[in-house]
Amino acid sequence: MEFLEDLELYDRAMNNAYDLITKRKTLDDIYYNFERDEIENFPLPFDPIEEDGRTPDIIDVVVEYFTTYEEYEKCAELIKIKKECLKTPIE
Repeated sequence: MEFLEDLELYDRAMNNAYDLITKRKTLDDIYYNFERDEIENFPLPFDPIEEDGRTPDIIDVVVEYFTTYEEYEKCAELIKIKKECLKTPIE
């Protein structure tokens, strides 16, 4: 049963990352949902305080996840964001 819980947590982390990377949700949205729904955790494959997930390595992980589930529209959107991020100089 623990494996299924871990898998569910991983699924939520990837979907949450997608929402933040594509800006469908903001950190404010997340915090609001925490308070409203009394959510215990909001899993992510990165620290949202330190970064927004728009780095090539994080985007690659999320793309790989959605490729596994054949959600190619999401993959294409993430790859487009990755290309735009690579064009932007890091300060």
